[in-house]
Amino acid sequence: MHQTVEKVTRRIIERSRGTRQDYLSRMDALRASSPQRGVLSCGNLAHGFAACGNADKATLKLMNKANVAIVSAYNDMLSAHQPYERFPDLIREAAHGMGSVAQFAGGTPAMCDGVTQGQPGMELSLFSRDVIAMSTAIAMSHNMFDATVLLGICDKIVPGLLIGSLSFGYLPTILIPAGPMPSGLPNKEKQRVRQLYAEGKVGKDELLEAESKSYHSPGTCTFYGTANSNQLLVEVMGLHLPGAAFINPDTPLRDELTRAATEQVVKLSRPNGGTLGLADMVDEKSIVNALVALLVTGGSTNHTIHWIAIARAAGIIIDWNDYAELSSAVPSMTRIYPNGEADINAFHDAGGTPFLIRELLSEGYLHEDVETVMGRGLEPYTRMPALQNNQLVWSPVAAETLNPAVLSSAAEPFAPDGGMKVLDGNLGRGVIKVSAVKKEHHRVEAPAVVFDEQNDLKAAFEAGELDKDCVVVVRFQGPKANGMPELHKLTPYLGVLQDRGFHVALVTDGRMSGASGKVPAAIHVYPEAANGGPLAKVRNGDRICVDAEAGKLTIALADEELARRPQATADLTMSHTGLGREMFGWMRRAASSPEEGASFFWNHEA
Repeated sequence: MHQTVEKVTRRIIERSRGTRQDYLSRMDALRASSPQRGVLSCGNLAHGFAACGNADKATLKLMNKANVAIVSAYNDMLSAHQPYERFPDLIREAAHGMGSVAQFAGGTPAMCDGVTQGQPGMELSLFSRDVIAMSTAIAMSHNMFDATVLLGICDKIVPGLLIGSLSFGYLPTILIPAGPMPSGLPNKEKQRVRQLYAEGKVGKDELLEAESKSYHSPGTCTFYGTANSNQLLVEVMGLHLPGAAFINPDTPLRDELTRAATEQVVKLSRPNGGTLGLADMVDEKSIVNALVALLVTGGSTNHTIHWIAIARAAGIIIDWNDYAELSSAVPSMTRIYPNGEADINAFHDAGGTPFLIRELLSEGYLHEDVETVMGRGLEPYTRMPALQNNQLVWSPVAAETLNPAVLSSAAEPFAPDGGMKVLDGNLGRGVIKVSAVKKEHHRVEAPAVVFDEQNDLKAAFEAGELDKDCVVVVRFQGPKANGMPELHKLTPYLGVLQDRGFHVALVTDGRMSGASGKVPAAIHVYPEAANGGPLAKVRNGDRICVDAEAGKLTIALADEELARRPQATADLTMSHTGLGREMFGWMRRAASSPEEGASFFWNHEA
């Protein structure tokens, strides 16, 4: 093992010793009483299979046959999740072929950040993760099941499904992806049109045409944002079938992988002799493997929040220092938009996740001795699936990358580090991703321009008030203020300013999209402004330094002067009502810090 990876893993194991043991003890107690149908009364069980056919009823009366829970985030408004409409029938068919049963246990919400970017609904986005987790728990609470398949892909959805399922970690669990849409308008061209629109050089019709050519069919968006980061990390953790993440939807190979995943989770179930569950597969080493995969690919900054929450659901405590130390030691191996021009389909065609895993194993960056849904070890995950004579087979991935401009070897990477940094200073603590930021922009020191509402930035841009070197501060965007929305709507304006030759940076207690790009952004800064953080004391003209090289986030004020300054306040009333936001006040009040997962589940101060 690489020395730094081993060091960080040992530190996490030691830090988590008590909480991890408590979690595993709970799972052991639940496992001892499974299969859970055995503890149901006759009335309970009759309700549980009342809607089944006679054959399924006969099977479910037996405790030595598996019942697979299907938990799905299907809806047909999300392009990524629309293909899931067909999956339950495929899963039931495959389970029947194994002499088992599959029941649709429950559905979860699934919102699209692409639809809600810059809109009031985005203020529910982060909290939707924990609602999905609770929805998953409700779906599984009937005690009818011996195994679980999870159908989900996008942003908060996979983390929510995992957090909920980890409360049932004694059960074997497989996540089944649906795959990315085929490539459309190149992401770089889409971004170019967005910037032209921000400058008023093209109209709304041209912008909508470009967006529609980019997001054009069923499947995940093709840029490397949070959704595709989810899929890659889950596969590296061994919770998918090998090579499954980026097979396009509605293809014969995708359908066979769905059937095979069902068959595999049946084989892992206790009625079929299985002894391990999700709790055994999501351990300290697999979490570190996920972080390494995130960092070497320049993945979503959202996972500096979500994977912390997932880890805590398994009793594992990680923090931003773990990310930063791993990032300093692992190479950058991909160039996928926004960290390059290619999309996720090009990455898959170049060798994809199997090639990446093999390379990282060869250099000691991944723990090989982990439990996966395919058994012990990651070697099966170095193979690519295909259909031969209508049979699903896996073959070793190509010895060399098939596109060195998109996917490198571990020995000859694009950069020597992962590009994720922690920022500390008298303005608070946050993170910055610089894998897509040119070196000359890694340090920006300039006067502050302060906004308490993201929509005010557009007006300032159009009035020419931002045509200068500046650090744009967008505050009162944290979990307690308004649910911590993504501020991706700001990216085109800041990108234009940078292209005009100005030195610009963003500082915010909110989030950026998983597609955070070329403009340096200090994000997730806490303590947040609404919780008494220093950002609430910044004034226009204050000199702020965002220094990714030194890991500093500072304002040029003496400690005494900063302490004397009064805190600004913001009227957040409009963010607390409308579009259902009035129902989430208790979540805003109870949310923990971003470095604790921005969750109310593990906020012991709430």
